Amino acid sequence: MTLDDPVARWPRTPTPDKIAFATRMAKAFASVSPELDRNYFVRCLEETANIGNPRDIKLEQAVKICVAVHQKATE
Repeated sequence: MTLDDPVARWPRTPTPDKIAFATRMAKAFASVSPELDRNYFVRCLEETANIGNPRDIKLEQAVKICVAVHQKATE
C-alpha cells in the first residue's frame, strides 16, 4: 500500500499489508507522539474506511486526519 492508494481499498487489503503500512506510518510519526503506533493507525484507518463514505480520499489524507484527531484528543 502507498499513500496514493484510496482509503476504499483498505478493507480488501490483506492484513500483512495493512500492518506493514501502519508500521511505516508509526515510524514516520513517532516524533509527534509515541501513542501514534501501529495499532493506532490500523484502528484509525479501519474506522475511516468502514464508517461513513471515504469516497476518493487517499490514504495520505486519512493518515493526516488520524494524526489531527489524535493531537486534538491529547490537547
